[in-house]
Amino acid sequence: MKITFVIALLVTVFYKETVQQCFPPYAGNQPNRKGYFDLYSGQQEFSLALLHAVNKVLPNENLFFSPYSTYHALLMAYFLSGRQTENYLKKVLRLNANQEKSDLYAAYKIDKFSTQLFAKNASYEFTSANKIYVENDVPVKTCVLDDFNDELEMKDFKTNPEQARISINQWVENVTHHMIRDLIPPGTIDSATNLVLVNAAYFKGLWENKFPEEFTRPEIFYVSPTKQIMVDMMHVEGTFKHDVSESLGAHILEMPYKGDNISMYVLLPPWSDTQNAIENTLKNLTLENFKNIVENDNLISKTVQVSFPKFSLETTLEMTPILGSIGLENLFNSNADFSSLSPQPVYLGEGIHKSRIDVDENGTQSSSATAFLGFRIYEGPVTRFICNRTFIYFIYNKKSHTVLFVGIMRSPNKAESMLGV
Repeated sequence: MKITFVIALLVTVFYKETVQQCFPPYAGNQPNRKGYFDLYSGQQEFSLALLHAVNKVLPNENLFFSPYSTYHALLMAYFLSGRQTENYLKKVLRLNANQEKSDLYAAYKIDKFSTQLFAKNASYEFTSANKIYVENDVPVKTCVLDDFNDELEMKDFKTNPEQARISINQWVENVTHHMIRDLIPPGTIDSATNLVLVNAAYFKGLWENKFPEEFTRPEIFYVSPTKQIMVDMMHVEGTFKHDVSESLGAHILEMPYKGDNISMYVLLPPWSDTQNAIENTLKNLTLENFKNIVENDNLISKTVQVSFPKFSLETTLEMTPILGSIGLENLFNSNADFSSLSPQPVYLGEGIHKSRIDVDENGTQSSSATAFLGFRIYEGPVTRFICNRTFIYFIYNKKSHTVLFVGIMRSPNKAESMLGV
């Protein structure tokens, strides 16, 4: 499986007088070491809030995006913000209210180093990178230049915006192993652009239990009770963690990747009206129920016969209204305060989110009689998990306790033919 995500926040700078304050505000004290554990303490809750917001905007579409990368892009905005904007970001990101910005900045640096170090020996590939592109004429605080030496890069947006756009897109393409191309479309960056925040993430993992290619065959996927398509359905039998959750209204299956740190969790609602089933499960997907899945070890290891569709999906989201709906309206108007970056305040003008997932037999890349699973577990030596209807899925990092990617599959995009209307 290969997964990529990019979010870019295009920013226009407006000039007015501000009081310069160095970042980070250590005030002569060393940062609190506990800040490292608080860096992602609210990331799960943020991820669920973002999922509900995206689904509200696109209630009938296939969804796929990265809460992790969105979180990191906004974390960059938080570090560069001040006053009320800083408070909004801290609240929406669910950062510990008792932690100073300096503590969280130190935690970010520690997390960045440890992620890069761990990646060298991991059995999967995971990369997350941030960039802060600033117009050459913008006076950036010296401490920001020092603290974000790896992330910050000056660009000539004023006289050559098109070349700047191409350069940014090339960086994104390189980080995502050429899976995300042309993130920022022509005309999006112009001579008035002064700041672009970009986060790019890439994940490639092999299934712990690979799907034998010889068992993949065309089968029915139920988009709704009256509409079906043919998809390439993969099959494998192995030991998986599984449960039937009455509180969620769904079957749950954990499909781990090699390395045992990252897993895909699939939530499969019972057979019923597809749209309502998904909405009911989403409604029940509270933070408590989510933690019961990924942290409380409530899933039971057993032999499971898994049927899962092979698919590819690329999505692009306009993030401005989505982020506004979860409490960040302040980011997108002239009152936004980014005084930690420059004495010239800025506000975020546009957000672009592009992601892609490929799922195949190696990893992350029939009959109707077997489709009506409902809530009844197969009464035999093995359990069957037949994912031939709309489902929710997310990629979770057990080491950092973070949601990397999340999606809702309503209709696999590699359909061969329509069987219903």
